Amino acid sequence: MHVQEWLETIPAVSIYALVALVIGLESLGIPLPGEIVLVSAALLASQHGEINPFVLGACASAGAVIGDSIGYAIGRKGGRPLLAWLGAKFPKHFGEGHIATAERSFEKWGMWAVFFGRFVALLRIFAGPLAGVLRMPYWKFLIANVLGGIIWAGGTTAVIYYVGVVAESWLKRFSWLGLVLAVLIGLTSMLVLKRKAKKMQGEKQGSEPDAETVGVAE
Repeated sequence: MHVQEWLETIPAVSIYALVALVIGLESLGIPLPGEIVLVSAALLASQHGEINPFVLGACASAGAVIGDSIGYAIGRKGGRPLLAWLGAKFPKHFGEGHIATAERSFEKWGMWAVFFGRFVALLRIFAGPLAGVLRMPYWKFLIANVLGGIIWAGGTTAVIYYVGVVAESWLKRFSWLGLVLAVLIGLTSMLVLKRKAKKMQGEKQGSEPDAETVGVAE
């Protein structure tokens, strides 16, 4: 069943809770389709008056901010061993290359990596935990987290909702295009990051001395 069609079968309060929960878990570090669920819910709100877009955006923002904050706390407590454990259990999402790419973003952008990471599918699951592992001061993390969460979640809700209202006669077609676009954006960002991760992993392996070199040096 289409995500939007499924959302139509449940009450507005449940939709608010679902959106907040999925986005919160994704922000915490669990790979879930938070963006797709948010886009579908915003489109649904544009067609059904019982779903308040302001409440929807607030719930999505709250889920994003709270999820990232929990991820930060987990990362700060777990440290590097946590990343190693996640890499062993979920190599497709937490492999050395992916982590290296995320760390490079943090080194380059600092606290704003948390902000900009909100708009990139793969970095969304890394931002909170990695900021904790790297022991970013919480006040810096909180500022970037709140701004990123509100602008991403609230902005996405507003744009999709108002486009849906204006293009009412095209809604059914747009609902598909909106979801397809969200998926394509997510897949593209993940592929780009995956390519960068592999490149960085290759550079890292190339820079490590092999056993023979170490033996000669000794």
